[in-house]
Amino acid sequence: MRCLHLSLYLMTFMTSLTLTAVADGQPASLADFQQAAAKFNSVVTVPTFEKTTNDVAATVAQTIAEGNAALDTIGKLTPAQVNFTNTFIALDDVNFHIGLASERLSLIEQTSTNAAVRDAATDAIKSLSEWAVGIDYRDDVYQALKAFAATQPKLVGEDQKLLADTLRDYRRAGLDLPKAQRDAVEKLRKELTDLETDFENNVTKAHAELKFTRAELAGVPDDFLAQQGIKTGPDEYTLKANITFHYLMVEDNAKLEATRRAMMTAQCNLARAANIPLLQKILVLRDDLAHQLGYASYADYATETRMVKNARTAIDFLQNLKTGLQPKYDLELKEFRDLKVAETGDTNAVVNAWDWRYYANQLKKTKYNVDAEQLRVYFPYQNVLEGMFKIYQRIFGLKFERVEAPYKWIGDLQLYTVTDAQTGEPMGLFYLDMFPREGKYNHFAQFGIIEGKRLPDGKYQRPVCCLVCNFPPPQPDKPALLSHDEVETVFHEFGHAMHTILTRAKYSRFAGTSVPQDFVEAPSQMLENWPWDKTVLDSFAADYRDPKKKIPADILAQLKTARFATYATYYRRQLSFGLMDLTLHTQIHATNADDLVPLANKVLSDVSFPVPPDSAFVAYFGHIIGYGAGYYGYAWADAIAADMATVFEQSPDGYFDKTAGLRMRNQIYAVGDSRDINVSIEKFLERPRSLKPFLKRIGVE
Repeated sequence: MRCLHLSLYLMTFMTSLTLTAVADGQPASLADFQQAAAKFNSVVTVPTFEKTTNDVAATVAQTIAEGNAALDTIGKLTPAQVNFTNTFIALDDVNFHIGLASERLSLIEQTSTNAAVRDAATDAIKSLSEWAVGIDYRDDVYQALKAFAATQPKLVGEDQKLLADTLRDYRRAGLDLPKAQRDAVEKLRKELTDLETDFENNVTKAHAELKFTRAELAGVPDDFLAQQGIKTGPDEYTLKANITFHYLMVEDNAKLEATRRAMMTAQCNLARAANIPLLQKILVLRDDLAHQLGYASYADYATETRMVKNARTAIDFLQNLKTGLQPKYDLELKEFRDLKVAETGDTNAVVNAWDWRYYANQLKKTKYNVDAEQLRVYFPYQNVLEGMFKIYQRIFGLKFERVEAPYKWIGDLQLYTVTDAQTGEPMGLFYLDMFPREGKYNHFAQFGIIEGKRLPDGKYQRPVCCLVCNFPPPQPDKPALLSHDEVETVFHEFGHAMHTILTRAKYSRFAGTSVPQDFVEAPSQMLENWPWDKTVLDSFAADYRDPKKKIPADILAQLKTARFATYATYYRRQLSFGLMDLTLHTQIHATNADDLVPLANKVLSDVSFPVPPDSAFVAYFGHIIGYGAGYYGYAWADAIAADMATVFEQSPDGYFDKTAGLRMRNQIYAVGDSRDINVSIEKFLERPRSLKPFLKRIGVE
């Protein structure tokens, strides 16, 4: 009965989609969209991007000047004049306007095709960040806020949270410390902003080209090697260790161990010379900062505002998962070693870090009859994108329409409007920058550009964001073809865009993805389940050469089985990153900064595979900046995501269920951090949280 229900449902679903498809009819104009927003007392702002180094410099100067003027206004208030609007809300207004500049410049730094503009944006971000740190130490502003708080106002909900969180931030900045110590903290934070910006920029700039013969790339698909720019000689192929899909293509498919090892070693040494000295300074400064503020470690300082609350809880969480996964991990390693022995004839063969992806892929092929590369034909990029759009439009009650972008930093940049399907209310805009190029951010991320916020005139500023990805580009004779993993990635990243755009938070500090860092990935990790559902895939996945051909049910079932057959290995690697991050932020001090690389490598090797000799992966681990002492959050959020996914799985229409989707939109996306995130999770679940779905999924009994 269930199969019949799904088939009938899918037919109805696909029929309804033809009425609201993104490509139907003439695209709406941006001007019409903005006019519609006015009817809902909201504002849609199209970002004006800086195109020259002079533009960048002017933006910084203007932002600082206007910010200082607004802060002066707050700072001049007398205790008799203060109220909630001219203190706490006014400060949120200031931070919102700083964000308009800094977030736009961060995107430019990572996507501009002009190297000089990228460098100027890097310098601009340093200047803005250092100045923004100084805002916390405006004693006149702090005194005005304290004067209002001293009136013991009867605030509720989001207003009360704004007051409490703002005062907490001042405490964490050291405003209640003696002046000399407070000045030292300010100096440390300003130094950190510069170093952290440089570290992230070095990760983006890092590159390593490796040249191989065709024989050395045995096993790597011909289609991949035929891509433009890869074949650079009669028998020479140039691959880049800093381009994710180049790296994974080799690690997953190259038969020669030496080739896999060379590629991994190159990636594990990216940015090493530039970033290890920086990271030593960063970790020492972070440690000093934490101690100045009264915390045992930077990890304790960083986790205080997150769900986990302290470093010990985070470490224990990861260690318990590590122990729980051990039996399954041992079984998986044995299967990998058996495959390597059979392939090499070496009875003493050892599975190394550069082997596991290859043998995991071989296991899928030999034991489960699944060749991930052969599945690419079912996932032409445009079909995946439009199929995902239709699903998200349905479950979240939305309508996406492509419009012409007033300014494009690349020719294939796309801009879409997002509208509430029932009311016609404009919700926001998103850009798509989806393929790799020189100088561009080389991973996958959603960049906020304009946050949601209630403006001083009462209108609501609707958000704008951008997906920055690096999918394999289209070829002259075929479209861009994604792997199933890459389909998961686009579902994930676009989930962040939904989180940004669907906000209703009054204050920018609570809007969109501005939630506790160990929760922010959960909604998007939940959405990774969608591409594993046959009904979902049948709504868009088809062989581009013969659209009537869908992924066979038995192949998908085998793919699922194969996925979980190697899940302990995958997850131990994730845990190694989290434990390395927490270890460095609890154990590196001024006296042992030189131990940074050995300590990082030891943790990685103890939890997962031994790292390549004389390597320094931590230099290329960009998460250690934005997610400092926070990488554990991926596993923490994954536990929440697995629980949240059960809401859809148990709903009448499964992953297409509108009721579950709207509850997600209203209880998670719309509220952001405007209330305790635990409340939001339980309102979505309609019950207390449970770890059972997560533990079952990863194979921990």
